Amino acid sequence: MSLKDKVPPHNLEAEAATLGALLLDWDAVGEVLTYLRPERFYSLQNQKIFTAILSLYSKSIRGDLLTIQDELRQTGELDAAGGTVYLASLTDKVPTSANVLYYAKIVFDNFIRRELIHVSSNIVSQSHDETIDSRAVLEEAQKQIFDLTDSNQTTTIKTMQFEIPQTIEMIEKLVHDKSDLNGIPSGLADLDTMTSGFHGQELIIIGARPSMGKTAMALTMAQNVAIEKRIPTAFFSLEMSDKQLMMRLIAQEARLPSEKIRAGRLNYADLQQIQDAAARIYDAPLYIVDTPNMKLLDLRAMARRFKAMQNIQIIFIDYITLIQSENTMIPRHEQIAEISRSLKSLARELDIPVVVLSQVKRDSEGREPNLADLRESGSIEQDADVIMFIHRDREESRSEGPLQTIESKLILAKQRNGPIGTVKMQFIPSYTRFENAAHE
Repeated sequence: MSLKDKVPPHNLEAEAATLGALLLDWDAVGEVLTYLRPERFYSLQNQKIFTAILSLYSKSIRGDLLTIQDELRQTGELDAAGGTVYLASLTDKVPTSANVLYYAKIVFDNFIRRELIHVSSNIVSQSHDETIDSRAVLEEAQKQIFDLTDSNQTTTIKTMQFEIPQTIEMIEKLVHDKSDLNGIPSGLADLDTMTSGFHGQELIIIGARPSMGKTAMALTMAQNVAIEKRIPTAFFSLEMSDKQLMMRLIAQEARLPSEKIRAGRLNYADLQQIQDAAARIYDAPLYIVDTPNMKLLDLRAMARRFKAMQNIQIIFIDYITLIQSENTMIPRHEQIAEISRSLKSLARELDIPVVVLSQVKRDSEGREPNLADLRESGSIEQDADVIMFIHRDREESRSEGPLQTIESKLILAKQRNGPIGTVKMQFIPSYTRFENAAHE
């Protein structure tokens, strides 16, 4: 028998047993919703019956043989659902509702298998179509597989008996941990005091006007995380090339002016500093991706790969408006909203902090930026767990001497789980680096 002659995976007995169990125990409807939707049944009759069940459930009407019959009759689907005879036979298929979740999982598993066959067939068909670019075929294949993966993410309800021991264990660990930080340190001491570090599942936004040092801030943090703390870090640069980033990183680590390095005006001592800095950076767990106009789908796929292969603990993205949405037909602010939600979802999925740079509106020039100044979409404010803005006056006075510094502020405008406020910093333009402000 050829593949095309095979019947798609299904289990009609499990479908009937699921519906029969729901007729016996209406309270089980909420449990099976974790796995089932009408289209996940193979039988069209069973799809229509489950649709009627959901309709009653949404209207808070308790379902039984009579109410479901009436619902199907009102929608004109009673005959298509097998009539009263088939409905009455469902409770004969199962003696008890105790195993309803077991039956539902069988139905769900067969649905996933049918969808995999469908997706695979589409991939094969598109691969043979030479009018479609191979890259487009690959992107569509990834999207369909990831969509299928998302449908396989079931919700688990956790009881207090499960949650309390784990929470107490976490609190005891914090008590015995001598460090004030329980997250990944940014390297800026005052910021870390306010945030206790960056935490898993957080979406962190760093906003600023152009030329305020967004990339410098992200690199400063990445340097501390990957080079100083040896924590695996991924840096997605959608604006600068890897060579430009590495020149900046070496200048920061070697404490040498970047313009001096670019011009090649280096003496022997400078070269020695660069060699020492390069040695420290060489085996650091820092991974750079410098793809311009990167698709959201590709970014998510790459992040998953980093997590699986390098066990990265934090991601930096420079910056959000350069990420390309898959759906280019919708308005740009809706695309940014989709990207923002997706990045928050990625942080939760990988259980790591995702730090994303964002521009703010130009009309914030001359004043401190606020949440309303985030460009393109208000959804960024909604999705983010932490939002901070870099601010300094354009004519801010610089310190005297060969190593000039500019007083800057990092405004912590939103933090779901902590205080907000302002952190003072020093920006060193020649190193393109931020430092902790000197305390009086």
